[in-house]
Amino acid sequence: MYKRILVPVDGSPTSTRGLDEAMRLAKLTGAAIRLVHAIDQLPYAAGLGTYTFDVFGMLKEGGEKILQEMKARVAAGGIDVTTYLSEPVAGRVCDVVIDQAKEFGADLIVLGTHGRRGVGRMLVGSDAEQVLRLATVPVLLVRSPETASGGA
Repeated sequence: MYKRILVPVDGSPTSTRGLDEAMRLAKLTGAAIRLVHAIDQLPYAAGLGTYTFDVFGMLKEGGEKILQEMKARVAAGGIDVTTYLSEPVAGRVCDVVIDQAKEFGADLIVLGTHGRRGVGRMLVGSDAEQVLRLATVPVLLVRSPETASGGA
């Protein structure tokens, strides 16, 4: 059964829903959880020259806050928890998730997904889909409340 569950978090309701499912599984199996937050610099890299403040410092601070809040949530449930905050990622967020799954020895990855389709998926891409394609362990995708109920 699952003993090490990796959960990428970004502070969104979708990732929190994935974390809640991971916590339910961890309680059933006695698993530990590692929370991962990848600082994605890609959306900011193109306009970097126009920023007069430390964008990456702010992203790191925000990531640390997300991890602290989610860690407290998991610990309050009586589950062993560790965290990992990536440095700014020049590549893909999915690569950070896959690398952390290997380093942690995860036997399950649980992540929330927006369930985008069509043009929205093509334009935004899907980190969840890439994790699913690259993972060497089972991946549990948890849909966002909107897509789970048939909405957007």
